[in-house]
Amino acid sequence: MALALARSFVGHDTSVRHRRLAEKKQKAENPQFRLPVPRASDRLVAMELVFLGTGTSQGVPMIAHECPGLDLQNPRNWRTRSSIHVVMDGVHIQVDAAQEFRMQCLQHDVRQIDYFILTHGHADHILGMDDLRRFCLHLGEERKNRGLPVFSTQEGLDRIRDIYPYAVGRKPTHFYYPFFVLQIMPERMELECGTIQSTTLSHGPMDVLGLVFQEKSSGKKISYYTDCQEVGPAQRDLARGAEVVVLDALQPKRHPTHMSIDEAVETALDIKAPMTYFTHLTYHIDHETYVGKLPDGIEPAYDGLRIQI
Repeated sequence: MALALARSFVGHDTSVRHRRLAEKKQKAENPQFRLPVPRASDRLVAMELVFLGTGTSQGVPMIAHECPGLDLQNPRNWRTRSSIHVVMDGVHIQVDAAQEFRMQCLQHDVRQIDYFILTHGHADHILGMDDLRRFCLHLGEERKNRGLPVFSTQEGLDRIRDIYPYAVGRKPTHFYYPFFVLQIMPERMELECGTIQSTTLSHGPMDVLGLVFQEKSSGKKISYYTDCQEVGPAQRDLARGAEVVVLDALQPKRHPTHMSIDEAVETALDIKAPMTYFTHLTYHIDHETYVGKLPDGIEPAYDGLRIQI
């Protein structure tokens, strides 16, 4: 689904000195870091969703496993651990960083990250965060010493501190090291590029962030609900109206901490988005088989799938 969008942007004729004074005033009044207004050229790009990975915690295929029923000649059945990259009005938001994050960025040409959101602290979502160091270096002279804004639940932030103590100090510990500014993810985050609303989803004993992105210039929405055993009424209501919904759909059989295919299909049909994609898929899900089996408007995602809205 690709919708052509025409966008216009009127630049601000503000001197460097006045802009810096305004930034200082804003920082003093609001401790939450905010990005500069994106360049006019950035705003010509449609809202975009990139699936960097769509596999379960062990990846697909798994090590030392034959993966019966899975066509490994089809590259869409080779799945790295799950994460997405969202672009709204030229601002780049990365959600999760799996063990393959470096290779995902190289393969799918990710060159900019302005915000990072960790949905939860499991290994397949957090263990690639050290490679955010490259994006910390590319923040620009005015921003790189402030660090990369990183949002999560309290549990997620605690896990980051445990794993990356060298990245969470008051200043960078080394020029080439990552530098994170940790903040609790609010229920609604207002950015120059739009809004990100969050909710909590049950993933066994753990809460996982569900996210709804809405671009300011177009009003288009993307909902992303990974790693959850169900999507409740309030979370479904929050996702309604999105052009694209992404749902956890682990395997055909029921699972104690993830939605099954049937549970995800029921959720998708209730939300009624124009297009729904399933992610966090095991080897049980052969891409072409399920493209033919799932209802219209529902498909398994695959690594490298890029959607412009």
